[in-house]
Amino acid sequence: MSVQPSHILIIRVSAIGDVVFASPLIKALRRTYPEARLSWLVEPAAAGLLQHNPDLDEVIVWPRAHWRRLWRERKWSALRSEVGRFVRELRARRFDLAIDVQGLLKSALWAWLTGAKQRIGLGAKEGGQWLMTQVVSRDVASNRIGAEYLHLAQELKLDVGNFAMDLALSEEDEHTARALAPSDRYAVICPFTTRPQKHWVEARWSGLAQALTTRLGMPVVMLGGPADVEAASRITAGNVDIVDRAGHCSLTQSAALIKHASLLVGVDTGLTHMGIAFNVPTVALFGSTCPYLDTTRPNASVIYHALECSPCRRNPTCGGDFTCLKSISIDEVVGAGETMMAAP
Repeated sequence: MSVQPSHILIIRVSAIGDVVFASPLIKALRRTYPEARLSWLVEPAAAGLLQHNPDLDEVIVWPRAHWRRLWRERKWSALRSEVGRFVRELRARRFDLAIDVQGLLKSALWAWLTGAKQRIGLGAKEGGQWLMTQVVSRDVASNRIGAEYLHLAQELKLDVGNFAMDLALSEEDEHTARALAPSDRYAVICPFTTRPQKHWVEARWSGLAQALTTRLGMPVVMLGGPADVEAASRITAGNVDIVDRAGHCSLTQSAALIKHASLLVGVDTGLTHMGIAFNVPTVALFGSTCPYLDTTRPNASVIYHALECSPCRRNPTCGGDFTCLKSISIDEVVGAGETMMAAP
């Protein structure tokens, strides 16, 4: 770093899982610059995971969805007024370092709009690289969870000791989770994500819940968002072994339920990554994506059956068959769960 910063902004506006992955930067920056004021710019959906972090001085919430609604409703004057006020307030903070860890044009624009003299972009693209004073490559030869963020921290010569995901919850969320928990010991399943090519076979979740209850003696809590309610009802149909909380808990309440679980099983989604962040025994089921194989935790593992076409990400070549995920059996998942729960 050419000049030691006094006011730092981290920019990762979305998505939930990526905010979780990037969260180790908070403590790395705090250890390196203990006197600096540290802020994070984020959209409302993930803000709750950051707002109670003692190492952040401020969480700045970008009301993107509200602005888009004003645009659709053609309320140009109100939109112009709100955008102008937001930008003025951002610049008034006088950031001297903006770190864009999202790497898109929308996030790079925010870095530029701060007026910060140092603007560092992780894998900046879509033209955003021209708004940066330094670009750090996102291409890292590592299968470690959050490897690109560790690489960025090392490039910036931050203190990367114990570079672990860093989430904080409110006492209210902790209390709510204790009230919602079906018992002292319970498993959590997270079957849902926004991309169908990352889903495990829907019909197997019910059988998995029955197997976890029978073999491990624990009730099963299912988590998801409001958009997952219909799918959740199909999974729970006729299955008394599942406590369905999908769509009935806020993100931070779901995070608190995960924090106190005895086991988590989920697909490649933000809730699953939280299990690793909270050091909960976790089994992650990956197919079209493989964001990491090294979880950095002895009690967390990834089941990933790589095929010749793996990982296909957003471009499956199997015609919707998703063979890589179908090959993961219930017995394999339960066995992995037993192993993770026995890990030191």
